[in-house]
Amino acid sequence: MPAGLKQSSSVVAIGFSANEALPNTFTQTTVDLNLSPLDREVFVVLAINLDPSAPNAIAGVDTSVSSAISTTSQTVVPNLSFANCLATSQNAIRAAGFVDGGASFQRTSADAPVSGLDYIGIIATNDFFVQVQGAGNTSPFKVDGKLYGYRATASADIFAALVQSEVLSA
Repeated sequence: MPAGLKQSSSVVAIGFSANEALPNTFTQTTVDLNLSPLDREVFVVLAINLDPSAPNAIAGVDTSVSSAISTTSQTVVPNLSFANCLATSQNAIRAAGFVDGGASFQRTSADAPVSGLDYIGIIATNDFFVQVQGAGNTSPFKVDGKLYGYRATASADIFAALVQSEVLSA
């Protein structure tokens, strides 16, 4: 348990999805955690599973579906170098220069904290954001997933620092 926090719920799983409106178009969905800022409530993220759709297999064309989860709103699908990005995943097919559908690849950040860490991140504001975008596809795609964690109450100074850090690094 992070210092300055007191767990106030059992572990919960929150399901989510984001669907592209049009092929290869950045789409973001907001997921409300219903946290109580008056009670200095935060959400401690223990694990995240992202499952983006498989892209189209088109001969001679590289295609992909990229997805991410962040604690702040984004204008592109973030990568792990973004301060508020909690997890990423990408399914890709590399077919440029080939006469067939190419070879598929999958990249994903760790689903759970690496050894020695207690959690992936802390969400101090009321929402988290799910992003998805395809590239080279002929139809829209989506990402489904689950975020695992628990609610906690933060001390006043810790809560203020977490909110300020999250908002200022947006």
